[in-house]
Amino acid sequence: MSSPYITKPGYITLEQEQKALWKRRAETTKALSAAAAEGDRSENAEYIYRKKELREIDRRIRYLQKRLPELKVVSEPPSNPKQVFFGAWVTLEDEHGDTVKYRIVGPDEFDPAKGWISMDSPMARALLSKSLNDEVQVQTPAGIVKYAVIDIRYDDT
Repeated sequence: MSSPYITKPGYITLEQEQKALWKRRAETTKALSAAAAEGDRSENAEYIYRKKELREIDRRIRYLQKRLPELKVVSEPPSNPKQVFFGAWVTLEDEHGDTVKYRIVGPDEFDPAKGWISMDSPMARALLSKSLNDEVQVQTPAGIVKYAVIDIRYDDT
């Protein structure tokens, strides 16, 4: 079971996705009905495609309907902003002097391209509750990697 925490923008994004899926579902249902009216469904590629698309939309809608009420929106920074908690931007420096920057977010909003990592990931679990200048060890497929925490922020950038 993944953690139930999410940022306010992340929650809004999931709500917007759900609304968009309902609209897309209506359009897909119309297209499915039109394809079904064309006759033999066993060899009707459009019908088969629309049925599959409808199943995928329904699966995602069911997931969001179940998940959204379970989520806890975290919109306030922690009482101790000098430690790493949910929502933090953390800048790390490795043994070679290279830096990386991550934001710890909920599992429903992680995005590696933005540097957002799930709080359930090994990296985030290793970082939680750490303070400035603390050393962190993370097990990776290539072995253990050591980092030093060089910056902790709780803004949106």
